[in-house]
Amino acid sequence: MEKDLGEIERLWRYPIKSTGGERLRSVEVDERGLVGDRLYAVRDADGKLGSGKNTRRFRRMDGLLHLGSRYPRNAPEPGLPELLDPHGNVVADPEAYLRTFLGRAEVELAREGGISHFDQLPLSVLSTATLDWIRHEVPDVPVDERRFRPNILVRTPPGTPPFVEDTWIGRTARVGATLRVEFLRSSERCVMTNQAQQDLPHSPLILRAIATAHDNRLDVLAGIVTPGTARVGDVLRLA
Repeated sequence: MEKDLGEIERLWRYPIKSTGGERLRSVEVDERGLVGDRLYAVRDADGKLGSGKNTRRFRRMDGLLHLGSRYPRNAPEPGLPELLDPHGNVVADPEAYLRTFLGRAEVELAREGGISHFDQLPLSVLSTATLDWIRHEVPDVPVDERRFRPNILVRTPPGTPPFVEDTWIGRTARVGATLRVEFLRSSERCVMTNQAQQDLPHSPLILRAIATAHDNRLDVLAGIVTPGTARVGDVLRLA
C-alpha cells in the first residue's frame, strides 16, 4: 500500500556547482539526476572544484554563493549555462568574470567529465517539516531552503515531525506519473549552511542547531530508479 509523503512545493537546479540555483516549475530527471544539475563547476589549475569548503576534491572559493546560474530561456538543455552576478544580471564572459570576481586567474568553467560533480548522490530532498524546525530553532536568522541546496522541497502534512526524511531511507517513492527514486541516506552538513548568500546573512547558529539535534545530518539523498518528469504539485508516494 502506498503512502503519500507530501507534494513538491519547489524544484531547484544548480547549473554551476556552488552557485545559486534556478527555481523551476518542471524538470526532466534522468539516471544522473535533474537534467543539467551541477553539470558545470568552477575548476582551478589543480583540478579542484570551487566550493565553500576545502577537501581532497574541492577548493574553497568565497563568493560563489553570491552568484547565480541558469540555463538560457527557450534553449535546448543542457547547453552552456548563464552566470549571474550578485545583482542577478547575466555576465557576458563567465570565465573572465569568475577570474576577476574570485581573484583567481587560473579558474575555468568546466563541464562534468569522467568524475561526478555531485558531492554524494544526485538528488537531495528536504521536507518543510524539517525546514520549519530549523526556523524555530534559530528564530533570529533568516532561513529558507536555499541554505541547504535541495533539488526538491516537499510540503509535508501538518503535524509531520522534523527529520521525517530519516524514515524514508531504504524505501522507494513514486513522483508524479513515472519518476521513481530510491532514498539512500542523509547528507552530512558542513559550513556551507552557515555562509552568506545573496540576501541570507552568515550565521554559525544554523549548523550548530543541526549538529546538536541531528548529528550534522539533514535531508535525504536519493538515486534514480526510473527516469521521468518532476513538477511542482506532484505528490511523492512511498512504496
